[in-house]
Amino acid sequence: MIERNIEMMQRRRAREDDAAKLEDRLARAITGFAGSMRFVYLHLAMLGAWIVANLGLVPGLPPFDPSFVILALVVSIEAIFLATFVLISQNRMAIAADKRDDLDLQINLLSEHEITKLVAIVSAIADRMDIKTEVDVEELAADVAPEAVLDEIEAKGNPATKHGKTAITSSGPA
Repeated sequence: MIERNIEMMQRRRAREDDAAKLEDRLARAITGFAGSMRFVYLHLAMLGAWIVANLGLVPGLPPFDPSFVILALVVSIEAIFLATFVLISQNRMAIAADKRDDLDLQINLLSEHEITKLVAIVSAIADRMDIKTEVDVEELAADVAPEAVLDEIEAKGNPATKHGKTAITSSGPA
């Protein structure tokens, strides 16, 4: 089962990668390279060479940017583009996370529904065998409406999003 799930996820990711637009693949490649040590080493070498050349330390090569204004301009423009590529990458990752969250929610809802049915079956078996329990089976066997849970969370305020500053009061059973 684990191998089947892993293979399914790999196939799905490969299919999504194949369906990605050229600009998305390009942004992913640039972001991947910009987030690597090769990028750091390349920049150290290029910036070091630029600085050494413009300090007049290379014989026979006159400084072409003695105040480093051109270097500052190039690095600033590069920073703008890199920030944009990082934002594109974050947007793509947020979309993927939203898909995973939706899948997770659906699986949790299905699991909760199946568990509720199992509780009803176990309760019926216990009743038939005349077994007494101290568990409130009626409450466990009731289906949970996710929209009601979300409404309750919103009505009370979500302390996770308010950094604990929202007072939570009880307005009855959840």
